[in-house]
Amino acid sequence: MECYIGVDLGSTTTKAIYIDENEKVLGRGITNSRSNYELACEIAADEAAINSRFHMLRRKLAENKQAGKQTSELMDWLTCKFKLAQHFRQVDALEKVCKTIVDEWDDKNLRRAYKAALDSIFDTMRSEAEPMFQPRVTARSDFFRDIASSHYLDSAELLARNGDISFDRLTGIFDKAILLVEAESFATAYDDYLDFASAETIKVDGYKVLRDDIRRATEYAATIEFNAINTIGTGYGRQTLPFPKHQIRSEILCHGLGAHIMFPATRTVLDIGGQDTKAIQVDGKGIVTNFQMNDRCAAGCGRYLGYIADEMSMGVHELGPLAMTASKTIRINSTCTVFAGAELRERLALGEKREDILSGLHRAIVIRSMSLLARSGGVRNEFTFTGGVAKNEAATDALKMLIVENYGEMTINVSPDSIYTGALGAALFAKRDQKGDLVNVDLKKLRKRVS
Repeated sequence: MECYIGVDLGSTTTKAIYIDENEKVLGRGITNSRSNYELACEIAADEAAINSRFHMLRRKLAENKQAGKQTSELMDWLTCKFKLAQHFRQVDALEKVCKTIVDEWDDKNLRRAYKAALDSIFDTMRSEAEPMFQPRVTARSDFFRDIASSHYLDSAELLARNGDISFDRLTGIFDKAILLVEAESFATAYDDYLDFASAETIKVDGYKVLRDDIRRATEYAATIEFNAINTIGTGYGRQTLPFPKHQIRSEILCHGLGAHIMFPATRTVLDIGGQDTKAIQVDGKGIVTNFQMNDRCAAGCGRYLGYIADEMSMGVHELGPLAMTASKTIRINSTCTVFAGAELRERLALGEKREDILSGLHRAIVIRSMSLLARSGGVRNEFTFTGGVAKNEAATDALKMLIVENYGEMTINVSPDSIYTGALGAALFAKRDQKGDLVNVDLKKLRKRVS
């Protein structure tokens, strides 16, 4: 199957999208950018390839007379089974690395005590995993690091409270191990999918009648070959990609075109990413007509939230849900990240609730972006919010409120797939590129080509 790939190499996350000849999305992939951009690019593309196979699996099941009526139910179940298998594979890898770190200690008694503690922690992590990967259960995060960190640290805290185990030492083990685990790509997308297609996990009581149909469909999807005609890279780290110049596009162009395809009536786009914020005006074809960009200060972007999360010893993915429980919004006077941290500590010392402070911090981020929107030409109907921060419900609610206050009622688009907007735009440029000297980029060889 011929396809086109878009890669958005962001400072915080790396996204990849596969589209077909008709510019329809086949699959999406996302991973942490880490400090290794080339590896992040490879893993995101792997995840997009896996997701593309599931797209073809859905199509095959829908064609089956017996299984077709249950396609949505089957796909929810199969997807959860696959994600659970992936999660367990990563948990196994993390446990192995944690114990390897402990094995290097000189003190024999200390090694024994902490390996026993790790046994307990990872047994708990496995027992807590299955309920998370069930149909209609909202994922706590897209990333293994976030999920593993939450469960590991909860167990570590309990062990430290009830024994002679040091919480700080257990935390140090995790912090070192997760970096090593994330530095490896454990399997290719094809191997992952083949393992799944032949796994015993699809043989459960609820679908015994359809077992053969499911197996044929999964094996069919496993045989599909994706022929990448062209690949376009964009994003904060795009200059690190070993692509020819004509296979690189700016984030602004990609977010403008991606937002237009997702919402064709879009005229104004706000993208809040990890390192910068972009206010973009587009015409009826998704062509950028004006823009403003803030890339010198963290106050209006995801890095600001990361800083606040560190200050509060929380995961970034936990900030939005906590802010949504606020009973009031605390006014945050400083728009500087460093000063906002100081103000946060001051507010906490005064007895203000964390959720109320966070509500104010989210509003402060959005207020910062409103000035960019004004300088780019204001907000026109329809307005589309993209980027990683668009997944944060507290930021989205604050933005909607301020847009209405300043510009009146209008259509405000926020897609569940907003974080992929740049990658979608890149994939569309890959499809529409009319150059005759296209060079297919083998994402698997990125590390070799730049080493």
